[in-house]
Amino acid sequence: MRTIDTLHIHASPDEVFRHAADVESWPRILPHYRWVKRETGARAGDGIVEMAAWRPFGPLRWPTWWKSRMGVDPQLRQITYRHIGGITTGMDVLWRIDPTPEGWSDVSIVHEWSGPRWPLGAAIARWVIGPVFVSGIARRTLAGVAKAAEGTGHSAQRLANSAQGTARRAQQPGAES
Repeated sequence: MRTIDTLHIHASPDEVFRHAADVESWPRILPHYRWVKRETGARAGDGIVEMAAWRPFGPLRWPTWWKSRMGVDPQLRQITYRHIGGITTGMDVLWRIDPTPEGWSDVSIVHEWSGPRWPLGAAIARWVIGPVFVSGIARRTLAGVAKAAEGTGHSAQRLANSAQGTARRAQQPGAES
């Protein structure tokens, strides 16, 4: 199973990374997260974290839980997870936060997993767990991190980036003013 969830966020890569790495704050900024408990390591850094989230289905919510080894690389603006507990044990996750020419962020979360070790586990992972649970939670997480990062970004930088983008569009042949 491989899922890729992406979002363009109107905040600087450093601001997005700050919110993405600070998993201890996720239950406060992400309503679908039930808890995050750090077992080892420093806040927003490498270590072992336990996470629990809700996967909503209309008015119903399905509880999910997992434990991960988290790796943080501020220079590359990447966060990795290796699930070491829960039904998704063995899953690898990569967060990438890439700058855009305008100074915003293109964020991707890639989940890779061969599935649980039971009959039909790989098929269930590919057809149900990946697209329904993993991507369902990842999309909500990206949206919440975007909301937090966009709300805390520097207004002057946002305006400067916006003006640069407008100027570039105006210089392109056939661009409307």
